[in-house]
Amino acid sequence: MKKIVLGLLALAMVFSVVSPVVAQAKKPLKIAFVYIGPPGDMGWTYEQERGRLAVQKKFGDKIETKYIENVPEGPDAERIIRQYATAGFDMIFTTSFGYMDPTLAVAKDFPNVIFEHCSGYKTAPNMATYFGRIEEARYLTGIIAGRMTKSNVIGVQCDWLRSSISYSGSR
Repeated sequence: MKKIVLGLLALAMVFSVVSPVVAQAKKPLKIAFVYIGPPGDMGWTYEQERGRLAVQKKFGDKIETKYIENVPEGPDAERIIRQYATAGFDMIFTTSFGYMDPTLAVAKDFPNVIFEHCSGYKTAPNMATYFGRIEEARYLTGIIAGRMTKSNVIGVQCDWLRSSISYSGSR
């Protein structure tokens, strides 16, 4: 269920950003995606890839998309993002929190390119972030998990947070 919600969220974010830009484009809009892992991992990168494929299907020959996988966070990320910007891509999606600073650095050097960064908090005139507010849903799922536990222990696992917490409320 979580992956479906994340996938729909990623898809909605991509459509909301791409639709207005495609409507104004006279030549195919070139969009690049930088992935932290392989799209077949059935995790976060997989959901980002589903969004890319859906956008490609919806807009057809009005856009051209490309992606690169297994890009480590850090200097390699900045190099890859810069290569896409230099190659004339109009929009670049960077899909890992650790790509935030490299994306910002490249965005400053390429003011005519639109940069979309997933899950970060830094922005620029040509760089926005996309990621839904999830604390309310996480709170509710925590309550449900706490009410369902028989051992009085629940676990939470995410890409950026790995912990287990004890729940001591009444059932």
